[in-house]
Amino acid sequence: MDLKKIEKFINKQKVSFICSIDEDNYPNIKAMLKPRKRNGLKEFYFSTNTSSMRVQQYRKNPKASIYFYHKGRIKYIGVMLKGKMEILTDQETKNMIWKKGDTIFYKKGVTDPDYCVLKFTATNGRYYCDLKTENFDIDE
Repeated sequence: MDLKKIEKFINKQKVSFICSIDEDNYPNIKAMLKPRKRNGLKEFYFSTNTSSMRVQQYRKNPKASIYFYHKGRIKYIGVMLKGKMEILTDQETKNMIWKKGDTIFYKKGVTDPDYCVLKFTATNGRYYCDLKTENFDIDE
């Protein structure tokens, strides 16, 4: 599996999907903007509200998956990554992914207590293209 090809694919996507597990052990999927920062296929950083349902779910159960896809006229490509989600509230991490326009969502700016970072750490994944699927591991 060409992991660089998967990284290039993810770079082009404008939307991602994150999945958490609710209190009844059912998966909950949410569309998000693309990750704010990414380190290879291992670490992905998203911004969100500390008060969100998703944050509460990840605090109780950090198991998570994220998904990226592209549907063309003929070709469909999808990448699912499995791993764990952390909720980060330290100022250094919040500063790292903050964008100028974020005050629309977080009125008190980068120090807003309702602003936090979701850090997803992948362990493995599954790639789909042209009616074929392939599993792959994420190296440390």
